[in-house]
Amino acid sequence: MAVKFFGQFLVERGVVSREKLLEAVELQESRNLKLGEMALEMGYVTPADIQRAHNAQLSKDMRLGDLLVSMGILTNAQLHDVITHQKNSHLYIGEALVLVNALSSAQLQQQLEAFKEDQAEYITNGIELPDGLPNVPILEMMADLTFKMITRVLHLQYRIGKCECVRNVKPNHMFAAMPINGDVEAAYILSVSTGLQKTIASAILHEEDVESEPAEVLEDTVMEFINIVCGNVAAKASQIGKILNIEPPQTLEEPQKGLEIPAGYQAISFPIHIGEGEQMELVIKIKA
Repeated sequence: MAVKFFGQFLVERGVVSREKLLEAVELQESRNLKLGEMALEMGYVTPADIQRAHNAQLSKDMRLGDLLVSMGILTNAQLHDVITHQKNSHLYIGEALVLVNALSSAQLQQQLEAFKEDQAEYITNGIELPDGLPNVPILEMMADLTFKMITRVLHLQYRIGKCECVRNVKPNHMFAAMPINGDVEAAYILSVSTGLQKTIASAILHEEDVESEPAEVLEDTVMEFINIVCGNVAAKASQIGKILNIEPPQTLEEPQKGLEIPAGYQAISFPIHIGEGEQMELVIKIKA
């Protein structure tokens, strides 16, 4: 057993074909507009408005809709209207599978129950840290802002695995790290697979195709992403009276060997499940 998405679960059980799942995903993507896309479709904003808000969002821990209101681009009434239309038109993957005749409504309910049972041990209620860790509010803040920026900057859907204390981090394509000192001595580390590195590059560079980009550029975009996250962490920490100094991010050598946590430090790990064959892991190393 492992963390799965509903569509992946159905394909592995032989309930639906991969072709039908892809058809359902395409239908879902055509129906489910992001908030900015919905506001554009409704004529409340321009593409330039959305770009300005997205740029501002890199340094502010605010949802796009709230930011558009604070910038005077949307009124509260318009935001409510957009959110209502977005919710009313939202299509879940199970509903999409029924619409493309991959499942009946009765089969959908049966499979949802089976999926919940299969995934019960992996369900987490928010950010749950192991007991006995120092600086818990800062650790929670680092995790929370990481997950928010995966949604807001990278526009990815994901599931968070349970947080665990680790002494070794499994190998991956790339490790990017940012040292942190001040009131907390730590290192923020993000591990990404090849495909996710390209996904991050595409989002940061605003380019659909990054296949021709050199390896150094792809690495730089991952470091820029953790720079965005940790910059927000430092700003938010100052609001609770904690000073965090962030140093320039760096790549860790020989990622194919994994990472060993040295003596005198402890580390927590959040597996971040994006899709089949891709791996992302948030590791926070802290002075014991």
